[in-house]
Amino acid sequence: MSEQQHSVTVVGLGPMGKSMVRAFRKAGVEVTVWNRSAGKADEMVAEVGAQKAASPADAIAANQVIVLSLTHYAAMYDVLGPVADQLKGKVVFNLSSDSPEQARAGGAWIRSHGAEFVSGGVMSAGDDIEHPASYIFYSGAREVFDAHATLLRPLSPQEYLGADDGLAQVFYQGLLTIFHPWLLAFDQATAMIARSGHDIARFVPFAVRSSAAFPYFMEQFSVANQAGGWADLASLKMMDAGAQHIIDASAEVGVDATLSRTAQAFWRRAIAASEAAGTAVSTFTLMRGESARA
Repeated sequence: MSEQQHSVTVVGLGPMGKSMVRAFRKAGVEVTVWNRSAGKADEMVAEVGAQKAASPADAIAANQVIVLSLTHYAAMYDVLGPVADQLKGKVVFNLSSDSPEQARAGGAWIRSHGAEFVSGGVMSAGDDIEHPASYIFYSGAREVFDAHATLLRPLSPQEYLGADDGLAQVFYQGLLTIFHPWLLAFDQATAMIARSGHDIARFVPFAVRSSAAFPYFMEQFSVANQAGGWADLASLKMMDAGAQHIIDASAEVGVDATLSRTAQAFWRRAIAASEAAGTAVSTFTLMRGESARA
């Protein structure tokens, strides 16, 4: 690495930002930090020897590469907007979560002030970026990413997706789309086990065992969705009935089954669309905003 790539600025010190600072320092990278609440910056100074910037202007001036770990892109404008005239010649890696269009607009804004930009999406096990399952999506100008990939390597394994600034967020939000219902479903399932008077710890190994089949289903349904989506009227009716059984089992012990009712509503929409069209219509087709498969 060049001399300038032995150091980096991290703006935003929530749990993920702190993990990034720790990873950088563990790899011997000098880190300047800034956060709205100064106490978090003081914590990183005391814990890992980071350098605390007194202001966003000082944070930007400290290094060429700026890593943002903020709640959303609006926070980027709040922090960098007042000092935008100081961005020229800098490289901004925004690893904050937001929509793809917000990432594209953010990239255009950064570049309009003479800086380079790459967006990222951090797929991690909680805030543990050193976990074997953790990695980071990147998208933006390839030459910019390549020039600084070594500096960023301590954070997590890297998955560069392409030049579109929004692409990292497309994939990142796609994976969160899977994760959020799973997390709620796990809460519902374990609540049902507990309210039934049984041991969650006894149930969990079976949940883990069952999850081993998920990759199979993903691969099978991905093929079907590329062809318009899986649909069979008899199977859709079976899924509707299965959802009702989950709802009943939850209701019997006083567990909220809103998530299962939502799933059932999709099965029933697909059944109604199939019967109206005279051909099976998949939930994938409905989610795409189409009435029937091509």
